[in-house]
Amino acid sequence: MTEAALCPLREARVEEHDRHTSVEAEVPETLTADLWREVLEAVAEADRFGLLATSLNGRTLWAVVRKTVPTTGDVGGPSHQR
Repeated sequence: MTEAALCPLREARVEEHDRHTSVEAEVPETLTADLWREVLEAVAEADRFGLLATSLNGRTLWAVVRKTVPTTGDVGGPSHQR
């Protein structure tokens, strides 16, 4: 997922962390169905993504991409390990 893939969205914010990269972008009310499809295809490549919608702040799309590939024991996170 690249910042360019989120270009239909306003002010994409990218933060680099040790183990992941996070991206947040405001989603305009006027985003067309075609642009929604493009944006969703881009975030579908992320490890995690979501949409935060509030009446006060509008809609914010977020995504997280891990920098390292998890080992077999880490897949699903600690809550799924036995």
